[in-house]
Amino acid sequence: MNTLTLLNYLPESLTLLAEAPPPGGFPPILFFLLLIAAMYFLLIAPQRKRQKDLQKMIADLGTGDEVLTAGGLYGTVTNVKSDRFVVKVAENTKVEVNKNHIISLVKKGS
Repeated sequence: MNTLTLLNYLPESLTLLAEAPPPGGFPPILFFLLLIAAMYFLLIAPQRKRQKDLQKMIADLGTGDEVLTAGGLYGTVTNVKSDRFVVKVAENTKVEVNKNHIISLVKKGS
C-alpha cells in the first residue's frame, strides 16, 4: 500500500496536514551559527585584543617603569630577567614578580 492510498483513508483535516509543506522560517542550524558568530565578536575577539595589548605592554617594560601587580602591589621595575621582573615596592624592599602577574603600567619611566 503506498502513501497516496493511505491518504484516502484519513479524514480531510489530517490529509491537509500530511500534504502541507514544512513551515518556513529560520533553520535551526543557521540560528546556532549566528549565535556562535555573535559570541565570537562580542566575547572572544575583544578578550584576544586585550590579551595582545597586555603582552605587548609587558614586552615593552623596562627599568624605571612603575607597574601594578596582580597582588595589588605598586612598584618600580629595577631589573628585567628572562621570565620575571625585580620590582622595588618600598625603600630597601625588592620582590621578584613573574611577568604574567604584571597587570598594568602605571607610569612609564625615563
